Amino acid sequence: MTPDGSRLATRPTTASAGAVTRAGAERPEEASAMQNPIRIAPSLLSCDFARIAEELGRVEAAGADWHHVDVMDGHFVPNLTLGPPVVKSIRAAASIPLDVHLMIAEPARYAEDFARAGAHCLTFHIELCRNLAAAREIIQRFRDVGIEKVGVSLNPDTEAERVAGLFDEVDLILVMSVFPGFGGQAFLPHVLDKTAWIRTQGYQGLLEMDGGLNQDTLPLCARAGADTFVAGSAIYGSADLAGTIGALRASAEAQRGNQRG
Repeated sequence: MTPDGSRLATRPTTASAGAVTRAGAERPEEASAMQNPIRIAPSLLSCDFARIAEELGRVEAAGADWHHVDVMDGHFVPNLTLGPPVVKSIRAAASIPLDVHLMIAEPARYAEDFARAGAHCLTFHIELCRNLAAAREIIQRFRDVGIEKVGVSLNPDTEAERVAGLFDEVDLILVMSVFPGFGGQAFLPHVLDKTAWIRTQGYQGLLEMDGGLNQDTLPLCARAGADTFVAGSAIYGSADLAGTIGALRASAEAQRGNQRG
């Protein structure tokens, strides 16, 4: 999807054993995770919803790359947030892509609704899936309804091996550094080993982290191999949005430089 909301058509190819290869995927020898741009995605859960259009504009002007939209159903996580109609309104007011994180029990059922609402990236949780075949059904459904970037997420206590079989089938892996459901939680440092393991196993796609990220913890995530960073209160609670987003980006780039060295 382009920034103005128009959708780019993608069509996945089918690999062996029922795998759905992510559109445009490159083999590790053809591309490096180092080539993925650093993305800063402010979490809308931390914005002032009474002034949401203004808040969107503020973080966009400050340099945000994506808007991170958390969708919770009160079943998969013990909280309720927003649904497709609100996401559609957010899309209409936004000029950068929407990174929609589904913390819901039936992601495949609602995939088309969120695609129509304007989700650029749509992420589901691996904990919902009894096996890889079930995960692939969700991935295929997301592709079928036209989602440009398909993501899979794992909770802090979920082993990274659960998503290892999907490396060539998703565009993004989201490692939660807090337990999903509420904002403002403290960062859980043990997930950094999981993030680093995903990279060491050859995953070249987007690697996102969400939960407790700030100027102290975000560089640790970048050092572990993440390239996409969700931050809520650290950004929306700042008196200097552009300065904060710029500092977060610079700290991630600095860690990437250390990895090259």
